Amino acid sequence: MGEPAAYPMGAGAPPVCPRHPDRIAYVRCQRCHRPVCPECQRPAAVGVQCVDCVAEAARADRRTTTVLGGRPSAGGPVVTMGLMGLCVALWLAQQVSPRVFQDLAFAPGVGEDEPWRFLTSAFLHGPLVHILFNMLALWMLGPYAEALLGRARYLTLYLLSALGGSVAYLLLTPLSSTSGLVGASGAVFGLFGAIIVLNRARGVGTQGIWVNLAINAALPLIYHQIAWQAHLGGFLTGLVTAFVLSRSRKSPALAWGGTAAVTALVVGLAVARYVAG
Repeated sequence: MGEPAAYPMGAGAPPVCPRHPDRIAYVRCQRCHRPVCPECQRPAAVGVQCVDCVAEAARADRRTTTVLGGRPSAGGPVVTMGLMGLCVALWLAQQVSPRVFQDLAFAPGVGEDEPWRFLTSAFLHGPLVHILFNMLALWMLGPYAEALLGRARYLTLYLLSALGGSVAYLLLTPLSSTSGLVGASGAVFGLFGAIIVLNRARGVGTQGIWVNLAINAALPLIYHQIAWQAHLGGFLTGLVTAFVLSRSRKSPALAWGGTAAVTALVVGLAVARYVAG
């Protein structure tokens, strides 16, 4: 459809609104500089803008993404703070009632009948030092990853890494084991793996991440009750998921399809373990 002329034919004719050619408009849009009548004016930081420019700006805002294809969000690391708050709340609940641990911790012997434990266990913790270490690591890594990926992709990465940690524990532990697995370590190690991949995709150095990873990976050598299997599973899951997200930064459909495929793979490994017995 052709756009009406901003000015009627004829020398010295007054300007008219492009959307309403029958209306004289001496005020101009600050963005496109076309005449704009009162009905088509929208307040701007300086002067007014026309409705067409306002709509175009809104479309541009919707297209804005983070450097890795996620949707940027104002308000700081909301997801990271929410995850930390949930971990702390459940840890406090554990101090009040042992049922919290009994109902939500993961163990190979109960995971088949109560699969929610694969994820809920990542929000429980043991002694105070356990949750302090994990929350400190989450606070160091989470806001950075959340800013790179956007909230939705970051939360998906976190939960998928937690799931990967539980599945690795299942694969590397006898099915008869009823020892409870708890802790956000699998998800945290997933963030380590993800940041390594994401930084490399952006051309950013990863030396500092490797140092922190090595320190955390050495903890099971000191505290033998730490489940290194969950660390390994979370780390590998974070690596793979971040690789998928970094390669599909310009295609939301490919990004979500890829993470769905990673989820299906992780769940498939757990199912195969129980079927094999």
